[in-house]
Amino acid sequence: MKTIKLSTASRTLAEYAADLSDDIVVLTDHNKPIAAIVPLKGVDRESILLSGHPEFLKIIRRSRADFRRGRTISLADMKAAFAGRSPNQRLQPAKARRRSVKKRGPRARLRG
Repeated sequence: MKTIKLSTASRTLAEYAADLSDDIVVLTDHNKPIAAIVPLKGVDRESILLSGHPEFLKIIRRSRADFRRGRTISLADMKAAFAGRSPNQRLQPAKARRRSVKKRGPRARLRG
């Protein structure tokens, strides 16, 4: 990992990014990290978007807290729980969708 102080950076971010191989460049201001330039070779957009999505991060935090509390399940138990289930089958019932009510214009009421 390479660290660059913003006060001493002499090149543009594009130039630093062009020189990336597999190394991360961390930008600091007063010795505090404020940003990072990360190589994204072999990474898809979905992974990038998920990595910063608040709901996904909430799931990760909750899972880590469960793990710390010892609330885990073995691979064998997980396989047994899903045995015989279609891979596309929902784990929970789908929420009922509300149908929108079609608004009728003034003429529709007069025809009646």
